[in-house]
Amino acid sequence: MTVEIIDLTHLITESMPVYPGTERPKLLPANTVEEDGFRETLLTVFSHTGTHMDAPLHLFAGRAGLDSYPADKFIGSLMLVDCRASMKLIETDIIDIRKADDADFLLFYTGWDRYWNKSGYFSGFPVCSEGVIDYCVSSGKKGVGFDTISADPVGSLENHRRLLENDVLIIENLTNLGELLNGSFLFSAMPLKFEKSDGAPVRAIAMQLC
Repeated sequence: MTVEIIDLTHLITESMPVYPGTERPKLLPANTVEEDGFRETLLTVFSHTGTHMDAPLHLFAGRAGLDSYPADKFIGSLMLVDCRASMKLIETDIIDIRKADDADFLLFYTGWDRYWNKSGYFSGFPVCSEGVIDYCVSSGKKGVGFDTISADPVGSLENHRRLLENDVLIIENLTNLGELLNGSFLFSAMPLKFEKSDGAPVRAIAMQLC
């Protein structure tokens, strides 16, 4: 038995797109092989940079940070929701509820990652309707993921609040979701484990047994 691994994570670079108002990462050489005999990098990055996960603490004081969850919160079965045809709102009628009920994570494939590193990445992407958000909450999903900059239009946090107040984690800036159109996959998005983490970059992957 072999396992196919599909990387769903954008590379962190100093020139990468970030949420408006956020500083870009800095990757500074702290030590070099030539001068110190080893290489080490001083990485300065906001907690919601690149492919990352949001915790309830992101919006609600005193609620859970990512560091408070057991590791099994970040792994589980996934269902891909192909919403490339959705213009502004992702509605419940495109979700196969029978299959979705059994999934731990719903990943919404808009195809918007094609605009990564382009100005169009920050606006015009479809977002989930209130009905879809209500379904994700009522069905007890561990998390939902998007190949867009946010689960809401830039400047809004309505969907974030509804999901996070109900302990549904949010993964943003995914990529390569089109590779999941066929087959059954296991999803894993392990965040950096630091104290009081309101959010953290993740290495998101999908795994398929072959």
